[in-house]
Amino acid sequence: MIKVNYFARLRELTGKGEETLDRDSMTVAELLDWAEESYPGFGADNVQVAVNEEYALKEDVIHSGDVCAFIPPVSGG
Repeated sequence: MIKVNYFARLRELTGKGEETLDRDSMTVAELLDWAEESYPGFGADNVQVAVNEEYALKEDVIHSGDVCAFIPPVSGG
């Protein structure tokens, strides 16, 4: 199981702060694809992913028990 946390506009878009995926492993790119398919308008191309509180690359592998966070772009001044 992979735990996923949502913040800011992504929390509003998904209607939840977190959820659990019944997967043993997947890449960050696969996670972003899943998010875009599950929540149209997610904006996967502009979202950063942190795995266990460290920024991850798209080719990094997420394992069961990991905690992921989707971090939307920050704007403002």
